[in-house]
Amino acid sequence: MGGTLAKIGVNTMTEGSSSESKEKMSNNSRADILVVDDDTMSRKILVQLLVSAGYDCRECEDGAQALQIIHTKQPSLLLLDFDMPGLNGTEVLKRLRSDTDPAIAQLPAIMLTGHGSEASEVRGLQAGADDFVTKPINAAVLRARIETQLRLRSMRRQLERQNDELEEWRRNLERDLAAARLTQQSLIPQRPPRLPGWQVAAYYRPVIQVGGDIYGWLRMKDGQILFWIADGTGHGAAAALLTTLAKLLFQHGSVEHDGPARVMEAVNHDFRTIFGARSFMTAMCVALNPASGRASVVGAGHPPLLVVRHTAARESIASIAPPLGLIEHPEFTETIVELGAGDAFLLYTDGLFGSAKGRRGRLTPGRLEKMLDHSAPTAEALLKGILDQAAPDNDGEALPDDVAAVTVRRDA
Repeated sequence: MGGTLAKIGVNTMTEGSSSESKEKMSNNSRADILVVDDDTMSRKILVQLLVSAGYDCRECEDGAQALQIIHTKQPSLLLLDFDMPGLNGTEVLKRLRSDTDPAIAQLPAIMLTGHGSEASEVRGLQAGADDFVTKPINAAVLRARIETQLRLRSMRRQLERQNDELEEWRRNLERDLAAARLTQQSLIPQRPPRLPGWQVAAYYRPVIQVGGDIYGWLRMKDGQILFWIADGTGHGAAAALLTTLAKLLFQHGSVEHDGPARVMEAVNHDFRTIFGARSFMTAMCVALNPASGRASVVGAGHPPLLVVRHTAARESIASIAPPLGLIEHPEFTETIVELGAGDAFLLYTDGLFGSAKGRRGRLTPGRLEKMLDHSAPTAEALLKGILDQAAPDNDGEALPDDVAAVTVRRDA
């Protein structure tokens, strides 16, 4: 029998046909292998060998039939003879690799050939063969190469499943962020308040769909207008939730308390009660008396309020208290500012500091202060002049942080 096998192209040699070897092969049994060979005897012997090793096998005698079988029921692996009448092995592989079905195009294929030349191997590999086995076939080598290709196929499918899961996760995340974006947009004022004798302009640009910056304006019990801005830790949906909470806390504080310092105390207390010093946010608020132009400023770990006078003089009012949520009973100190005709102030988040990085170096409050144009005719023009320099929309660079800003200007 051994002489017959060698003659038809199968070499049993020393297969190590111990129970250990067969058990190892049976661990990956039930793989469906299609054997394509025009030589009937070689094909039958190969099928017998593979079935005894624990594989399921199908067989056919030419390339055209093989293509039909593959499209009807795709096998796990293809054993393909190099030389066949009609469609030879390389032509079959070329058609498979160009198939529109990715599963068929990626079908593992091992080429069988009686040619030992490098040229035939190159032709087979260029056509899309995954491996090459030369006749007479060593059964142990063939099985080892089949197992290798089946493992690679299994790993590829596992990777595809993981990619599908990752893509599904990404789609879910996009949906969540889109919902969070709509929620956050509903919280951020879309129009400036109607304030006779005053102009208000605002700007908001998150790094992704949602961000950790928020601002607003509220009418307090004593008739003052509270302009406030806050910057929560982080980005994305978690930061957006902080902004939702921030708006609720400032609304509640402005209703229950007089003066910006008392409002900040209430917000700090509620924020710390909820998070227990595990999270924090910076904030600054300005309580403005529209009739007199008198403003009370309170900051908590936030970038300084910037004031520009109609005379071109500029002022900076720093935050004295730490960020909200860090200390149980911080001291909030109010700074009084008198705003005359043509004067304006700027509330902003620290995203403006990092937005110009890489072009002119990182901004500072001092550099930002110099960008305030006292001759700007409106609050919107004043804000636009700052943004054009500090955070242009068309510079092609991704923002490193969220950007929010509010300008308030008294009519000249």
